[in-house]
Amino acid sequence: MSDPEGLVFDIHRFSIHDGPGIRTTVFLKGCTMSCQWCHNPESQSSEAEMIFRETRCMHCGECLHACPQGAITWRNDFPITDLQICSHCGSCAEACPTQARELIGRSWRVSEVMTQIRRDIPFYEESGGGVTLSGGEPLLQPVFAAALLHTCKAEGIHTALDTSGFCSWETLNNLRADVDLFLYDIKLMDDGLHNQYTGVSNLQILENLQRLADSGHQIILRIPIIHEITDNENNLRAIAEFVKSMTNVQRVDLLPYHDTARLKYTRLGLDYSISPNIPRGSDEFAVKLADGVQIFERYQLETRIGG
Repeated sequence: MSDPEGLVFDIHRFSIHDGPGIRTTVFLKGCTMSCQWCHNPESQSSEAEMIFRETRCMHCGECLHACPQGAITWRNDFPITDLQICSHCGSCAEACPTQARELIGRSWRVSEVMTQIRRDIPFYEESGGGVTLSGGEPLLQPVFAAALLHTCKAEGIHTALDTSGFCSWETLNNLRADVDLFLYDIKLMDDGLHNQYTGVSNLQILENLQRLADSGHQIILRIPIIHEITDNENNLRAIAEFVKSMTNVQRVDLLPYHDTARLKYTRLGLDYSISPNIPRGSDEFAVKLADGVQIFERYQLETRIGG
């Protein structure tokens, strides 16, 4: 029996924000988009990556000796990694006594992931939960995603797919029968702005959403609320107009922006390119979210803040 392999960067147990009930969320590495506000920068690359927590480093030099490529050198009493040489083999992370280094992303077979999932089946049964595939974009690894979803369904486990929908219909069509719930991301209705802020067109995304709705699939729409980008009334109203006739859209979730990922970018050696100027928790922030809820509720769409 085939046992496909996929690149996974996290398996989050006891999740309550990725679908109904208590869930196990499997995060697949790699994404087809480059959203400027991405809160999982470690998910974007389709290859394993190394993060470095500078404050944990005790300057012992074990990583230098462990690196088979010689990618780590000592400069000013500090280990510096040449990313052009590093093969992300993980040897330095294994040798680090303080876990200052961590390899993000490793290969898992479907059978290995299922071993983790089965440990949580009693919690699914009690809470109405299940398994959610997220990322990154899980549909970037279609064979692995399809096999994992199919195995879960065969064992009676509720399945959810968190996706941007930026893929071919063929990819979605091959696995949609094994998805109980789609957590579908919509950012911007204007195609030019969508290109500007995510790096891709939204035409395929909107077409796939329409086809899933026409096919009767259960959908929760997720919209990141980014100040002066996605949160304006015209954009939210345009989204509401587009989905108002989709009777199987169970709910709209407005996801408040937060900058907690800033440290992740630093650890990955990446630039944090977006800096919205509306403080989380401020009165203005709260008003924006409340206005967003009202817009969708005018279209008789159940709406809540958070996912």
